[in-house]
Amino acid sequence: MKSDIEIAQEAVMIPIKEVAEAYGIKEDDLEAYGKYKAKLTDELWEEIKDRPDGKLVLVTAINPTPAGEGKTTTTVGLGEAFGKMNKKAMIALREPSLGPCFGIKGGAAGGGYAQVVPMEDLNLHFTGDFHAITSANNLLAALLDNHIHQGNQLGIDSRQILWKRCLDMNDRALRNLVVGLGAKADGFVREDHFVITVASEIMAILCLANDMKDLKDRLGRIIVAYNFAGEPVTAAQLHAVGAMAALLKDALKPNLIQTLEHTGAIVHGGPFANIAHGCNSVRATKTALKLADVVVTEAGFGADLGAEKFLDIKCRSANLKPDAVVLVATVRALKYNGGVPKDQLQEENLAALEKGIVNLEKHIENMQKYGVPVIVTLNSFITDTEAEYQFIKKFCEDRNCEFALSQVWEKGGEGGIELAEKVLYTLENKESNYKPIYPDEMNLKDKIGTVAKEIYGADGVSYVPAAERALKKIEDMGFGNLPVCMAKTQYSLSDDQTKLGRPEGFTITVRDAYVSAGAGFVVALTGAIMTMPGLPKKPAADNIDVNEEGVITGLF
Repeated sequence: MKSDIEIAQEAVMIPIKEVAEAYGIKEDDLEAYGKYKAKLTDELWEEIKDRPDGKLVLVTAINPTPAGEGKTTTTVGLGEAFGKMNKKAMIALREPSLGPCFGIKGGAAGGGYAQVVPMEDLNLHFTGDFHAITSANNLLAALLDNHIHQGNQLGIDSRQILWKRCLDMNDRALRNLVVGLGAKADGFVREDHFVITVASEIMAILCLANDMKDLKDRLGRIIVAYNFAGEPVTAAQLHAVGAMAALLKDALKPNLIQTLEHTGAIVHGGPFANIAHGCNSVRATKTALKLADVVVTEAGFGADLGAEKFLDIKCRSANLKPDAVVLVATVRALKYNGGVPKDQLQEENLAALEKGIVNLEKHIENMQKYGVPVIVTLNSFITDTEAEYQFIKKFCEDRNCEFALSQVWEKGGEGGIELAEKVLYTLENKESNYKPIYPDEMNLKDKIGTVAKEIYGADGVSYVPAAERALKKIEDMGFGNLPVCMAKTQYSLSDDQTKLGRPEGFTITVRDAYVSAGAGFVVALTGAIMTMPGLPKKPAADNIDVNEEGVITGLF
């Protein structure tokens, strides 16, 4: 079988204006970045905003394992399958981060014959959105330090600076550092930190903003530090909003590309789901809903992270109502959750499957708590057996879930028709009664406790003293009505990545919390989660190259 990048490079793409035409988008409503990618103009939104919405389908997954689940691959393949069935469908995805691309995960354009293209462009610089976000973030950091250097009129306490610089790269050496060393003209010496760009509040703001006015309002609310009186200092007080918005002007516009089978894909924004809210932009999703009858979107990592935040943060903020949830699993991943080593996953093992399927069971229960119909799909592998399929099918149907086998990696849209039929049946015959899992008026600790108990299955939550103080201060400042964004390992339902399956008898430890006032949520840091990842011993970057003809290899 060819590699993903080989398949993508052999693809015959059609000009992006032809992809757009299939959705009634005029060439004047495109800002082209070459022949195969374009941004959608603000004028397009004004033309379509009063149309009725299509159906919204969220694709999520069980907890990720080294065996791989194929959530993006399933999302893309499902969109392609609808195209095979002559349904007007569109895909709404996040943009990949350079961190995992050069780190351990690789690219994020789907896989096999269910990919979005141009794959290399998407995984690398794309249309420059992440560069704009990085620049806006670091402009604010520079203005903050310059304000202190130039007399500190706002009385900023340099011991209580919250705003961090960012870079879209896994670079552990930047987690903790000292800035301002040197001469007097080089600024005040202080401890500083970097986060990866996809964990920056600017990324979250861009993804949750409805338009330029909303973007600027949110940017202005960013709390960058506290003054000597303990009061918050905002980006608006630093007069940073206009310049940041200028940098983000084009990045705010959604990007249109295509799948291998020419289904339209709006790819925009890319916050991590383990340390941010993990969904593509509100603008991307809302635009797709006006252009297509069915929109297939995804949320990062497992349903305990990405889907929970999609349902509790994004849908709440943007007034979206999902009509169905597709929950992706693999036989291999379920056996891994049942204790089978990675090198033995190709062997049939029903006992391990029965032990590990409790992870899937918990995710099914969680999604049903939101009142949204669930379809489970198995991303198939050649080593899977009929007995394993039948066991999982019965397990899901016994829990009031539709079930379908997905073969989109191997067959593209054709391999997703069984799943697409189940999704269409669900959309036509089952009503979504979506509601968030907690109300706005609940206090922050109760919101955290609700997610920990209801979604993770924890017995309770313990707070270190710093987290207790932080949450009290956030509520005292008037932000207690915001939703919570849990920063937690993606590998386990608990905050301990070694606890696989469906852990029981554990507590979630919250070690700190802070308010992202512009994004509109409160972040609770659990366990050992980090906002600046590091590279593995053998990073994916080792295998990436480009030849003299400009052909990239090893990207995925």
